[in-house]
Amino acid sequence: MTLQDAKPGMALRVDHIEDSGLKERLMTMGLLPGTHIKVLRSAPLGDPIAIGLRSYSLAIRRRDAAVIQVTAV
Repeated sequence: MTLQDAKPGMALRVDHIEDSGLKERLMTMGLLPGTHIKVLRSAPLGDPIAIGLRSYSLAIRRRDAAVIQVTAV
């Protein structure tokens, strides 16, 4: 499953980030394999989505969330 498919309130674990132009930037922001995240909410039209990881919230576009493989925990 990808982060794009996740619903608000879901607790997830990052498994893999596919190669993309944003991969390095996402990893420097803390989205590393094994990191636990929670989907907080999404904008009224569904884009972007807000996720909580470590000690902060991060807004990410759905098309960028499509490259992040996650597993529900």
